[in-house]
Amino acid sequence: MDIIRTTDALRDFTAALRAQDYFAIDTEFMRERTYWPILCLIQAAAPGVEAIIDPLAEDLDLAPLGEALADPSVVQVFHAARQDVEIFYRQFEAIPTPLFDTQIAAMACGFGDQIGYEPLMRKLLGASIDKGSRFTDWARRPLSEAQLAYALSDVTHLREAYPILRERLENSGRLLWVEEEIAVLDDPSLYYTAPEDAWRRMKVRGVRPKEIGPLMKLAEWREREAQTRDMPRGRIVKDDALFEFARLRPGTPEALARARSAPNGFERSNAGAAGLEAVAAGAALPRDALPDLARNENRPPAPADVVELLKVLLKTQSEAYGVAPKMIASVADLEALALDDDANVPALKGWRREVFGDPAIRLKRGEVALKLKDGAVRICEAP
Repeated sequence: MDIIRTTDALRDFTAALRAQDYFAIDTEFMRERTYWPILCLIQAAAPGVEAIIDPLAEDLDLAPLGEALADPSVVQVFHAARQDVEIFYRQFEAIPTPLFDTQIAAMACGFGDQIGYEPLMRKLLGASIDKGSRFTDWARRPLSEAQLAYALSDVTHLREAYPILRERLENSGRLLWVEEEIAVLDDPSLYYTAPEDAWRRMKVRGVRPKEIGPLMKLAEWREREAQTRDMPRGRIVKDDALFEFARLRPGTPEALARARSAPNGFERSNAGAAGLEAVAAGAALPRDALPDLARNENRPPAPADVVELLKVLLKTQSEAYGVAPKMIASVADLEALALDDDANVPALKGWRREVFGDPAIRLKRGEVALKLKDGAVRICEAP
């Protein structure tokens, strides 16, 4: 098994990768105790070449890999690419391109919603993958032969799966569908949370207007602290505590100590003092500096019967086209569409509108109906 531990060896290997039309790539990492993922292993394979790269090796500069990932003439194949792309974006400050995600491709080929790597390889290639080394300490050296074999199999099977999936997409005319989905992964904001935007990842539904400013500033403080100290957000303070602090808006350590979700002694810590400052700063924000959450809060609930009817239509259309339902429309899309024929949702744009959006609008208007035929639901013109 070829394990690359020097820059010269990596340069030769990446040259071999770039000589092909595509290469498969995967990573092993750890982040249970850190904010930033720790890159522990990289696996790559192209037709006729494969290797494991040890990023923890002392004599290794990963720059040649960054150049390969930026080569526009070679397709880089991932499965469920987002976490791997996050790692490479942080490492090289660039997003791999052009990128192909076999999980997204599988959804367009009728393999279901977000199918995992092992079941996809089993269905597509008949491959049997030993998952015994999946949850191991990838940072510990030396790695066992079983760990290395498991890691390398992640890309050798992926190397074989890519041309099969691509051919199916080309034959069905859905390659552009998948490319449209994959293009979303080109957004750098997916891989870095600016502290001032940290509140957006929290479920703010139900937060009162006077609480949103303190919550925004508390989330900003925690995100910056987590990034600086390289610790998980929850190790700084948990979401529940931020929501409670925003609701109580404590102004003194004594008031902060009365919060049920505050850790013991939190009010006497530097973090507690910073939290109080964040609450005060958030409470002082002018109204025009706050997001308008009222519009969503005041929106009438989607009619349940219409949503359920749209769910039936979604299932019917996903089966008819052999596409995973989640790739066509989300529950939020259905709820918005139940309220508004012109809702600004993906289900009413591009190929999704043809597959589902237009039939959904016609169903709402009574222009088409759903009927049971031969044990299956079908769309028919309304009488």
